[in-house]
Amino acid sequence: MIIIGIGGGIGAICRYALGNYVNKKHTTIFPFGTFVINILGSFILGLTNHLYLDQSISTTMWLFIGVGILGGFTTFSTFGYEAIQLIISKKFKTALSYIILSTIISIFCAYIGFHLFR
Repeated sequence: MIIIGIGGGIGAICRYALGNYVNKKHTTIFPFGTFVINILGSFILGLTNHLYLDQSISTTMWLFIGVGILGGFTTFSTFGYEAIQLIISKKFKTALSYIILSTIISIFCAYIGFHLFR
């Protein structure tokens, strides 16, 4: 399962780089970096899952990309932390928007990714 660890490291580095890039472009209280990362990761995970179930990619590639890279790239813990920080800061509308939009759009993008090449 070393392949998962290598993929996770790659995903974490990509998450850090993309998060910094997005947050430098959008200096608002809304956590756009994590939002973009989770939306993009959900889409790619849906696509990768479809390819795996369709037997277009091997189990090893699924583990490397789906579990490793995308597991390291997407981040539910940061999403939770940022939502709590918004609530503590009494930014209730922003927190609610972040929670609802992140959840709904992530699931929708995973669905779109899964069904894109069907």
